[in-house]
Amino acid sequence: MASALFIVDMKGKPLIQRNYRGDIPSSVMEYFSQRVIDEDEASIKPVFEHNGVTFAYIRQNNVYFVIATRLNGNISMLIVYLYRIVEVFNGYFDKVEEESVRDNFVMIYELLDEMMDFGYPQFTETGILKEYITQQGYKLKILEDDDNIQNKAAAPTDTITGQGGITWRKTGIRYRKNEVFLDVVESINLLVNANGETLHSEIQGILKMKTHLSGMPELKLGLNDKILFENTGKRTKGRTVDLEDIKFHQCVKLNRFESDRTISFIPPDGEFDLMSYRL
Repeated sequence: MASALFIVDMKGKPLIQRNYRGDIPSSVMEYFSQRVIDEDEASIKPVFEHNGVTFAYIRQNNVYFVIATRLNGNISMLIVYLYRIVEVFNGYFDKVEEESVRDNFVMIYELLDEMMDFGYPQFTETGILKEYITQQGYKLKILEDDDNIQNKAAAPTDTITGQGGITWRKTGIRYRKNEVFLDVVESINLLVNANGETLHSEIQGILKMKTHLSGMPELKLGLNDKILFENTGKRTKGRTVDLEDIKFHQCVKLNRFESDRTISFIPPDGEFDLMSYRL
């Protein structure tokens, strides 16, 4: 739970501030400026505490996104929320920096009010927010064509209430041709000694998807997961993998995965990362 959110420039001057709970003064940013902006960047930590106020921040180009809270909140969630704010801003005005923040301050306040309520994160999907906040953002370089402007001006739909809380996909999507693309992107980290012996090795992977499907389809994906075959007692001639540090997109039904290791989900429209893993 957050108490307040600030967007400040490189000198520590607030560009945007929203106090959600009223339990901290705006003057707390004076300490943030002294601690972060005036100190050596190499010694700065993304999370720190001062006089009962916990700060968590990220830097995007020449602006800082800062959350301050007096409560014992989930810091990991708050940092992820800051990155989602940047992602949403990029969806509205392409590049997040001091000039674009100043040019779009009215829209930013509207977005922040939709994305957080009384310190609790709410809607963070760009596609859903564009159903309710339809005006154009002022972009630094790229101008939108007429088709995009018309799409943004479309009337809002009952996305949230009509689909039982599915906030990542709007209703009424129709395609003449239904398509699903799935890419597995993996990177290998390998550490060897002078004799060529392997000291440590791991593979980090991401399942990237691109969907163009009509309606509200439910997709299912199975993996050659070692735990699945051990739990079911099945035998396979192929090789199984032991997946670790699995992270899913919010569309995945976690209870289904925990019960039978099936990845079942209603996908967002367009491109998204379905899951990441390590083995």
